[in-house]
Amino acid sequence: MSGFTLDDLEAIIARRAVSDDEASYTRRLVGRGMSVCAKKLGEEAVETALAAVAGTRDELVAEAADLLYHLLVVLKVAEVPLSTVTAELHRRTAQTGLEEKAARPAERRDGA
Repeated sequence: MSGFTLDDLEAIIARRAVSDDEASYTRRLVGRGMSVCAKKLGEEAVETALAAVAGTRDELVAEAADLLYHLLVVLKVAEVPLSTVTAELHRRTAQTGLEEKAARPAERRDGA
């Protein structure tokens, strides 16, 4: 198993987002703003879901990697550290998923 973590990917994205490298996809993507980054995240989410249903294991792995990358790009643009998301996940594990969902405001509970 690799020692590579999402924290490592977050750090790479942070460095590339502000680099002078004209060939950096991350730099270009971040420079195009949140709407483009969010659209790309949505596209990758759909592709991941489709790969889960109709693709091969390798396709799912590739799409999941794309999805995680684009999620971290969106978090970077929004200035939300991955540690904030993982802290929220940690908070939620103190109760069952059904208890957590029931505790959400009604508008969030209905959509998830």
